Amino acid sequence: MGMPATTLYLHGQDSSSQGTKGRYFAEHFPHVLSPDFSGTLEERLHALETICRGLKNPLVLIGSSFGGLMATRFALSHPQRVQHLILLAPALNFQGFSPPVAPLDNPALLVIGSNDTVTPPDLVIPAARVTFSTLDIRLCNDDHLLRQTFPAMDWQGLLI
Repeated sequence: MGMPATTLYLHGQDSSSQGTKGRYFAEHFPHVLSPDFSGTLEERLHALETICRGLKNPLVLIGSSFGGLMATRFALSHPQRVQHLILLAPALNFQGFSPPVAPLDNPALLVIGSNDTVTPPDLVIPAARVTFSTLDIRLCNDDHLLRQTFPAMDWQGLLI
């Protein structure tokens, strides 16, 4: 058995570790690291690189919206470091993302709302399909914030 993974929650562009999802992880899964990010995508990725440089374990990246874009970009740069990804309405339709030439082997779970107007499923799902060779897609009757879906997810099972 390998080393246990270090799990990081990467918040959205206009959120923080004190947002709804960040507070959920702090309360229910205190081992999940939830750093705060600000600035441009590149500045946030640099901060993530700095944080992860000090971590030796494999990484589980949970990314919400812009954090999902960050998680995906980090996995593209460091596929050997990432055990798997949980992408919550990831911003794969935003500037700063283009799918790789060859899909990543890292397993990824994509959870997205059918009523999401910020990261529309018809744009995000095709981008995710060409990015990850092992992709579990869960299209939910929800909006961008996944208000109903997020708290009902089997986080205990997902974070083992």
